[in-house]
Amino acid sequence: MTDPKDFDENAGVPSEGSDANASGPQPDSGADDELTVDDILNIAQSDDALAEDAAEDAALADAEHTLLVDLKRLQAEYANYRRRTEEQRGVEIQRAKGEAAKGLIPVLDDLDRAAQHGDLQEGTPFAAIADKVRSVVERLGVVSYGEKGDEFDPQQHEAIFQQPTTGVQKAVVLEVVEVGYRLGDVELRPAKVVVAVPAE
Repeated sequence: MTDPKDFDENAGVPSEGSDANASGPQPDSGADDELTVDDILNIAQSDDALAEDAAEDAALADAEHTLLVDLKRLQAEYANYRRRTEEQRGVEIQRAKGEAAKGLIPVLDDLDRAAQHGDLQEGTPFAAIADKVRSVVERLGVVSYGEKGDEFDPQQHEAIFQQPTTGVQKAVVLEVVEVGYRLGDVELRPAKVVVAVPAE
């Protein structure tokens, strides 16, 4: 008779195809324990890594600010350079016109003297040449000044003689010996005049 304690050696062992055959913990069929790429990327960084990122951001911000300041400074320098260049160009143009006009001033004086002596009769070739010369001078922007009766201005007139005159309250131009010429604000030649001054 068999002892009831006797049992089949394989009785307590599960069969080959059962679930109990695998060793170790069984994998859970749910996706809670699996790590995805998003999980890995979203893992909170350590304090050291955050501090390094903040330092890098501050360094980039400082570099950007420095470059921006340099760019603004260069833009301002370029704008000033352009302005100075334009101003210098205008001065050089005025100087060139002034030099050309100064060469024509003796010719204009001769034309004025010829007109006073009646040598510039209308319709004559000499009168036509005089008109052309005067039109060239006008196109350059040269204007003449100094007329009898003008108030004497030592900045514009050169007094070659003072004539005490009764009834005169202030110095005025009595006679114009040579008219003055200016080009814009540039004085090409002051007017030479005889000045009437109050008689004492």
